[in-house]
Amino acid sequence: MILYYHPLSSYCWKVLIAFYESGIPFERRMLEADGVAQQWQALWPLGKFPVLRDPARDTTVAEASIIIEYAAIHEPGTFRPIPADPDAALETRLMDRLFDNYVMAPMQALVLDRMRPEHRRDSLAVEQAGAMLGRAYALIEGRIAGRTWAAGDSFTLADCAAAPSLFYADKIVPLRSDHPALAAYLDRLLARPSFARVLEEKEPWWSMFPFADGPLEPQRAAAAD
Repeated sequence: MILYYHPLSSYCWKVLIAFYESGIPFERRMLEADGVAQQWQALWPLGKFPVLRDPARDTTVAEASIIIEYAAIHEPGTFRPIPADPDAALETRLMDRLFDNYVMAPMQALVLDRMRPEHRRDSLAVEQAGAMLGRAYALIEGRIAGRTWAAGDSFTLADCAAAPSLFYADKIVPLRSDHPALAAYLDRLLARPSFARVLEEKEPWWSMFPFADGPLEPQRAAAAD
């Protein structure tokens, strides 16, 4: 299988973590390589990544959560992203959505705003995204208290979503001082070999991240308190 990806993309990290957990063999194609962006656009004209191409089944799969489930069905390894128990599966999918929609999405909004020219930046959108992150931090803090992983005792799809979203969000709107359960959980994610590998692989490109030198200015980050 072929994964079209970018080494700083949070959603690509999500898929890579799952693949590393399972030991799935795959070929990676980085979008900066010659001709790869054209291949990717032809496969998925919406222009979002990651995208998985499975030549053996003549199938193209998009959206990180769906890619992870697809791989678990067709190339099953040691990692079970969705628990077999129906209630546990629902909790896993809920936590996956919480991290994607209410941590990853506002985090990306803040990153995109920082990447714009100064005169094109949107202070209201920044405040709204920061406020959403603050509410998400508080909600997830209460929900994961007493859990080892996002949805319970097992590492699942939800943790694949949590790792990149919390890592990046904490760089922009720091979470540790007011959210001890979330901070301890992030530390467990950072120690997970699959995520540690992703973080090591990002290093050659890390300087491209617009918040590599520090978080939001205090007055803007205050919206997340």
